[in-house]
Amino acid sequence: MIKRYWNIYLNNLIKSGIFFGHIINKCNKKMHPFIYAKHKGIHIINITLTIRFLTEACNLVFDAASNGNTFLFVGTSTRSSDLVKIIANKYRCHYVNKKWLRGILTNWSTTEKFLYKLRNFKSIKKKSIFNNLHGIKYMTKLPDIIILIDQKKDLNILKECFLLKITTICLIDTNCDPYITDFFIPSNNDAIYSIKFIILKLASYICEGRSLYNKI
Repeated sequence: MIKRYWNIYLNNLIKSGIFFGHIINKCNKKMHPFIYAKHKGIHIINITLTIRFLTEACNLVFDAASNGNTFLFVGTSTRSSDLVKIIANKYRCHYVNKKWLRGILTNWSTTEKFLYKLRNFKSIKKKSIFNNLHGIKYMTKLPDIIILIDQKKDLNILKECFLLKITTICLIDTNCDPYITDFFIPSNNDAIYSIKFIILKLASYICEGRSLYNKI
């Protein structure tokens, strides 16, 4: 993977509130190396490490997209749900922004049948199970990379990815475990501006990488 330097500016990260962690007593001890300080009872994330890991993630998705890999954005919390849908649609990525149905990945043969019905039978689209799958309506195979917003809420997704050896990128707040995902970005995954900043960066470089693949 060629190392590149993307337009990730310190000032923009500060404005997004990306460095605010959780209150001190909610901290996961494994996050200590990524914490810069304590302030008024909360942890402050080391923003230089955020830039470093976000840059690595941008390199990863750019290279993967330029090789034709597929991506799935997952954000099922109320904070990230609409945002994930808007950005994923804009950059033509698959997404899940409602409750994760266990076995979507590990029971892929069944999921494929549901997706076929979703694409071809208009009368069933109002059923809740199909609404949950709407963002992966046109996904014809397992994704190569999953970008996960809320590790704590969607831990079952990581378990499925581990079983299937699907690469994961996670936004990791101070109450998360950074070592149960393949790539992580130390960041505030509760604030909408922080979430938007990161997934917009990743999605835009997916788009750039994909444009190279389409020229081949």
